[in-house]
Amino acid sequence: MREVKKNKNVVCLGGGNAMPKAVLTGFKKYPVKLSVICAMLDSGGSAGRLRKDYKIVSPGDIRRAFIALSNTSPVIEELFNRRFQTGKLKDHNFANLFITALELTTQNYEKTFQEFGKLLNININHQVIPSTLDNANLYAVLENGRIISGETNIDIPKHNGNLKIKKVFLRPKAKAYPKALQAIKTADLITIGPGDLYSSLAQILLTQGISEAICKSKAKKVYICNLMTKYGETNGFSVLDFSQEVEKYLGGALDYVIYNNRRPSPKRLAAYKKKHPELLDLVKFDELLNKEKFIGVDILTASGSIIHDPNKLAKIILKTCRQ
Repeated sequence: MREVKKNKNVVCLGGGNAMPKAVLTGFKKYPVKLSVICAMLDSGGSAGRLRKDYKIVSPGDIRRAFIALSNTSPVIEELFNRRFQTGKLKDHNFANLFITALELTTQNYEKTFQEFGKLLNININHQVIPSTLDNANLYAVLENGRIISGETNIDIPKHNGNLKIKKVFLRPKAKAYPKALQAIKTADLITIGPGDLYSSLAQILLTQGISEAICKSKAKKVYICNLMTKYGETNGFSVLDFSQEVEKYLGGALDYVIYNNRRPSPKRLAAYKKKHPELLDLVKFDELLNKEKFIGVDILTASGSIIHDPNKLAKIILKTCRQ
């Protein structure tokens, strides 16, 4: 494990379910210090409702990161993943409600995160950090000029999702949370993704100070490409398309792009697409990609859902960044 110490400070950027499950659950098994910088601009669902109703920091992506890093019993983990199905609390997630109550009780975001981390028995070397505390919203400009307002309307399009997104922006502008910038400054390794390109990753990179700090950092910068394209965001995208968009919002070059080059069986793929109709197809890749930068490997789980294997992914990232 001596070689891992070269990357002892690891910063992970992302949101949603993909990054926590794919990256954090694998990395937490290694002797590294994790700083997770979360997307904060939920505008729909349980987290978006709580953000609007109580004027608080969105708990959704923070909750997912905390649970991925937790070292607790399966019962407690299931409790915090619990979503109410009926009544006035319908569609609310218990952990979102719990974090909201903590925020309203402590009136201090730092204290809220500390207490939640203690409750989930998270390694003291790891920290979960909001990308911003500012109350901004995400907007997308479509190829026909129409502007879509709100993260949830980009994530789950009510418009014609076949229209390409030309760009996304924040209004008003949001400043980075100082601890996020400090974590980036001291990082040995920075990972971006996987996750929704525009509604999750771009909103973090658009936060004032984040991209600039990453570009100045001497840390290795690794993008973990999505496995599948998504309706309304990345229709028909290739690995190169994903990486170029990330670099556009980053304002600089990535050191490595890790992507999956194993095609699952048609039966497995069809079953997963049936459960997730918003996911269109496997991300395309070109065999002629620069192999020094683009690392194509089998990072799929052995069976079941079309998701990243966190153990495979952690090993390949650490191996790649030791080169």
